[in-house]
Amino acid sequence: MNRVKDSLRGLVQPLLAVLIGLLAGALAILLVGGSVIETYAEMWKGAFGNFYFFTNTLARSTPIILAGLGVALAFRAGFFNMGAEGQMILGGLSAALTALYVPGPGWLVCIAAVAAGMIAGGLYSLLAGWLDARFGMHLLITTLLLNYIALWFSGYMVAYPFKDQTGSAAMAQTPMLEQATWLPKLFQGMGLHAGFVIAIVAALLVYWFTQRTVIGYEIRMLGSNPSFAAYGGVRRIRMMILTMIVSGGLAGLAGAGEVLGTQYRFIDGSFSSASYAWSGIMATLLARSHPLGTAIAAILLAALQTGSMGMERNTDVPLEVGSVIQAVLTLFVSAQIGYAFLKRRKEKKSNGTTV
Repeated sequence: MNRVKDSLRGLVQPLLAVLIGLLAGALAILLVGGSVIETYAEMWKGAFGNFYFFTNTLARSTPIILAGLGVALAFRAGFFNMGAEGQMILGGLSAALTALYVPGPGWLVCIAAVAAGMIAGGLYSLLAGWLDARFGMHLLITTLLLNYIALWFSGYMVAYPFKDQTGSAAMAQTPMLEQATWLPKLFQGMGLHAGFVIAIVAALLVYWFTQRTVIGYEIRMLGSNPSFAAYGGVRRIRMMILTMIVSGGLAGLAGAGEVLGTQYRFIDGSFSSASYAWSGIMATLLARSHPLGTAIAAILLAALQTGSMGMERNTDVPLEVGSVIQAVLTLFVSAQIGYAFLKRRKEKKSNGTTV
């Protein structure tokens, strides 16, 4: 019964948070003199107005889902993996270089590129876990700082040794990948590719893994009650290494999917400017690290972003209204986390005074 209740909470909470954000967005629209109904109608059309816009929204949600799932798994185990952006960047770079320089038939190179992206993201995440285990460096700090190393390292790689030297050489990017190595499109003429199917399957697998396996139970136990987990024989270091590898691998998969399915090359700064990783973290927090809830929240955030673009094209309301809504979502999550922290602290105090 508690499991069903937890699942429903994880699925409903993103919808509730977005509703609160939309109410705040309505106030912002009124302040700039726009029509709330007209503006939100255009936002809906920009996200779901026809099949083309709908598939664009799902395509944008794909890296957000995968990055969010990686963060959700780490959060479930009680580890703060804030390095999804860096892991995604290295995953995308590794996938691009593999697709460019590994010989073989296109379908095999595509699989190798996806695997390379996952391995690169997993190993980069593992580096942060090793620093915690070996030197006691907090994961929150190391994963954040490693983002910058990945960003500038990848920028150097595509600006010098692997830079495209053709007509578009003004940009720091790799050469275009061979079409045979691209992820297949789900619908002809649409941007949605097979990466979305992979993301949905990954969400189902992470949910099954955390709910139906022994290791998944240990992960949840470690995240909810570390002292009891240690008493029960759960080894923190071993579990941290495992979750960080899988978490980083999912983020690396997000980067590989974006390169192989959307950009067809690695472009310096493209992942950072789109904020895929941070949107994934937001989706995870909205869903309280529930894998299926994270996928739903990621689609809602993607719809908010694509819908805001359509809103700006067809109304006088600026694109920043979408940022206002996301800021309110951030405030909602922060307030919720703060309330949960104070509640646990109060419970500890009351338990400590009982006789």
